[in-house]
Amino acid sequence: MQAVEIKAVENKDFDIWLPLWKGYQRFYAVDIPEIVTRQTWMRFLDPVEPMHAALAMIGERAVGLVHSIYHRSGWTTGDYCYLQDLFVAADGRGRGTGRALIEHVYADAKRRGASRVYWLTHESNHDARQLYDRVADRSGFIQYRKAIA
Repeated sequence: MQAVEIKAVENKDFDIWLPLWKGYQRFYAVDIPEIVTRQTWMRFLDPVEPMHAALAMIGERAVGLVHSIYHRSGWTTGDYCYLQDLFVAADGRGRGTGRALIEHVYADAKRRGASRVYWLTHESNHDARQLYDRVADRSGFIQYRKAIA
């Protein structure tokens, strides 16, 4: 079995990232407009943006993605890293791909001096939660939100 390798996205990777991004949207039953997808991709490539993306590769095939965003906190001097999106395609599961993507974000956050990595998942995402319970601590906080516009 080929090993999973994690790599930061490059401009040439859009066509291998997009099917994973669409798979993630299908999983959560959302349809993000193409203009938002294009803007998000450009943010990943802009060195002054706090948004980052990486792909899990098996050979030449992209089998997973992770997106992270760095932001300030009033509780620490170091930034927080929000692991916003994590998705592994069916043919990448059961190989440690999700864990490798999370570990990539942990290493990047440490390198950047962040004091915390955190993320959300849906309560019904039982398979992913089994991994998350092994690699992080559940905070006990409940998310509230209000869409604006």
